[in-house]
Amino acid sequence: MHNELTKKDIEDMEAEIEHRKIVVRKELLEHVKEARAQGDLSENFEYYAAKKAKNQNESRIRFLERMIKTAKVIDDDSKEDQVGMNKSVTVVLDEDKSEETYKIVTTMRQNSLKGLISIESPLGKQLLGHKVGDHVTIKVSDEYSYGVTITKIENTGLTDNDKIRDF
Repeated sequence: MHNELTKKDIEDMEAEIEHRKIVVRKELLEHVKEARAQGDLSENFEYYAAKKAKNQNESRIRFLERMIKTAKVIDDDSKEDQVGMNKSVTVVLDEDKSEETYKIVTTMRQNSLKGLISIESPLGKQLLGHKVGDHVTIKVSDEYSYGVTITKIENTGLTDNDKIRDF
């Protein structure tokens, strides 16, 4: 399966890879050298911590490169009055009439605690393309679904808080 990413997602991921290769990798190699120079490696916590950090950096680089290589590039444009990528949408839940606001993003930026939902989530999939006033049924599973009504759509775009997430 391919992750759906926008050109901006790929640009941000490439920038992170470049930073990790040029800056972070050198710093972590220096930490490993310093820790190794402290002597006995069998009881040298600093050495193991430095090696672990170096390995985590290399894993992150490989992960991001694999994501870019296997990505399906999608368009992040939509009509002004429709729910689309990087837009905030306010909905009212049918069950309790509570109001919630979400921003529709790709899987690499999703963070439900910050209100960033993926276009691949049940809610994100169902809301795409709808307009203010539309009633949408969100099917979570064969046994459960719920209804929402779209009350507001804002073209908020990406902000500094909408960063590529860590795994």
